[in-house]
Amino acid sequence: MMDRFNTRTGRYAMAVVAHLALLLGWHLFVRLGDVPRFVMPSPGDTFHSVLSPNYDWWANTTVTATEIFGGYFLALIVGVALALAFTWSRTLEALMLPLLVTLNMIPKVALGPLFIVWFKYGVFPNTMMAFSIAVFPILLNTAKGLREIEPDLLDLVRSLRGSRWQLFTKIQLPGSLPYIFAGMKVAAILAVAGAIVGEFLGSDRGLGYLMLQVQVTLDTPAMFMAVVLITLLGMLLYGLVILLEHFLIVKDARLG
Repeated sequence: MMDRFNTRTGRYAMAVVAHLALLLGWHLFVRLGDVPRFVMPSPGDTFHSVLSPNYDWWANTTVTATEIFGGYFLALIVGVALALAFTWSRTLEALMLPLLVTLNMIPKVALGPLFIVWFKYGVFPNTMMAFSIAVFPILLNTAKGLREIEPDLLDLVRSLRGSRWQLFTKIQLPGSLPYIFAGMKVAAILAVAGAIVGEFLGSDRGLGYLMLQVQVTLDTPAMFMAVVLITLLGMLLYGLVILLEHFLIVKDARLG
């Protein structure tokens, strides 16, 4: 137990050291290289920009967080539901999966102008952009996980007259969790990218929109601060996925 604790603590400590080293290297590069502030600000200048009342940081961060988390959780619900439907019906899978693959080949940047035409400006089209990018890895990984369940185990539950819902909740879902979480981790990264792409293409709020506004005035510290906040939102989402995975898989495995 102590070895496991020390190993986990050591990993966390190394992660903190790596991030602090990045900040230190950034600071030294700017100061020792005498880099102009408008080209690359120091970490201090970057974090100081968040105190500026001109950019309404809280409101813009909240909008972007809503788009990221909203698109992500919608992708999670739809992706798992479709994977389950495909597992239950091979005919539906043969009919729909090739179509979904074709739709996934569409460059998501090309969907931005269409979303604006269909849904106007606002949070919803950017949420849909995040959803459209994040849903496919969840769908594919979940479907693969559901197929990897031992056929003999499924036959045993069916022989005991278990319902489809019991089969899913008791056998398929627990057995496919590692695959689902693998897709969720990839989707967490893609959802952030999708929301920001949507804001770049057409938005009147959010951190991506803010970056375009401060670009005009060459307020580089504010641009860097927007990037930092976007990164923190992505880390928060990814961390929540890791935490949920720990409680649903790792902790259960240790108890077992």
